Amino acid sequence: MFGSQHLLSVLLILPVVGALGLALIPSQARNAVRVGALAVTMLNFLVSLLLWPGFDSALTDMQFVERIPWINAGNFIINYHVGIDGISLWLVILTTLLMPLSVLGSWSIERNLKSYMALMLLLEAGMIGVFISLDLVLFYFFWEAMLIPMYFLIGIWGGKRRIYAAVKFFIYTAFGSLMMLAALITLWAFNNMESFDLVQITQRLTDGEILLPPQAELLMFAAFFLAFAIKVPLFPFHTWLPDAHVEAPTAGSVILAGVLLKMGTYGLLRFCLPLFPGASVRTAPLVCVLAVIGIIYGALVAMVQPDVKKLVAYSSVSHLGFIVLGIFSFSFIGVQGATYQMLNHGVSTGALFLLVGMLYERRHTRLISEFGGVANRMPVYAAFFMVIMLSSIGLPGLNGFIGEFLILLGTFGEKPYYAVAAASGVILSAVYMLWMYQRVFMGKIEKDENNALLDLNKREIATILPLILLALWMGIFPGGFLRKMDTSLQKALERVEDVRSSRIYMVEERQ
Repeated sequence: MFGSQHLLSVLLILPVVGALGLALIPSQARNAVRVGALAVTMLNFLVSLLLWPGFDSALTDMQFVERIPWINAGNFIINYHVGIDGISLWLVILTTLLMPLSVLGSWSIERNLKSYMALMLLLEAGMIGVFISLDLVLFYFFWEAMLIPMYFLIGIWGGKRRIYAAVKFFIYTAFGSLMMLAALITLWAFNNMESFDLVQITQRLTDGEILLPPQAELLMFAAFFLAFAIKVPLFPFHTWLPDAHVEAPTAGSVILAGVLLKMGTYGLLRFCLPLFPGASVRTAPLVCVLAVIGIIYGALVAMVQPDVKKLVAYSSVSHLGFIVLGIFSFSFIGVQGATYQMLNHGVSTGALFLLVGMLYERRHTRLISEFGGVANRMPVYAAFFMVIMLSSIGLPGLNGFIGEFLILLGTFGEKPYYAVAAASGVILSAVYMLWMYQRVFMGKIEKDENNALLDLNKREIATILPLILLALWMGIFPGGFLRKMDTSLQKALERVEDVRSSRIYMVEERQ
């Protein structure tokens, strides 16, 4: 049996091998290509589940660690260093879960099918690489590598404005990445040009072996933060997201919302807080203001959207604002809720994009005005949509409630005014989601084209049902998920807490 210490490498290599294997299947054998891609993603998901029982939530160190020399040229040392903790564990499993569902949701793709599926598999490898990398250069490599498949997925299989959306997505992200690269090299220089190892650098910062001048720390924080804020995307860096979502194929939107956006919030938690705690504390008020603005702005703009997909896209801007607010509350409960909400958003918003795509395949329009009374013809679809919609707006008993409640609770204890302002986003999300549902599904059918709508088939039910069951499970039994991440979150907050405690002490001394 393959050793558990190599599980992360298997998760990386398997999609790449699968993408190469698709080249051996004749292009005419479309079903074989689809089934092959589905088999690879399903196998990768099953492999990722082996991480769960083997993960010890009591340990503070990274687990399933592999370290192999990669580039060693004098002081320039880069290792293949991978591992996970309680934060990245769930994001890896979320990634591998959404991939086979995205492949099932892409069953209607006909044009250049083999290339499409190969890019999906390469994208999976890149996303997993981001979440498991413990070397800064390796992280940057995967961060950049996963842009390429998504760029082509949007640019080739997207809508009418696909080229514009793909280029905008690439330019925004690449700009932030270059800023991060500059900061990454600067941090390496402060590490005596020894290595780019994240664990080593963090430990040396903690022990005081590396001393970052406040101005240098602030500049490096700003560079990392910009890259992650664009990816989230945090207001006002959000303008690429609605275009990318609307023009992307269904699976592209699912992966974009479910995984790629979480790379930004993951980066804030993995890099900004532990590496630059002083700058994080100094800039927290500004970041929280931007997060609250994003929550309210995203909800208000979503409310007036005539396109269902664009409505869901702007809802992501609002929901991701909650996650950023929870992280920069610096309270354990708030950060815990933010991390849980990363998973919740991937489940609920990913499912919403799948459901919108299924309706689009039947009517080839997403305009709310073109529907009405859909529940009369598609009762199963309407029921599934209702559950996921309620999950998105945070109904108690479903996953969204747990994350938002913890975020608001933790933020209220530290920054009550921000929590009160952010709570309005919960109300607004209920308004725009329920209003959209009423216009699309309720009432009488007034468009003749809607009389021909067919309810979900077995493949579509198999695509959505796992996410519905997961939304219920995460809403009723959140403890199993939260316990796995507790120790890792406490460690991530240690340096921030040290900075905040020292500042409080200094203020008391002055008084």
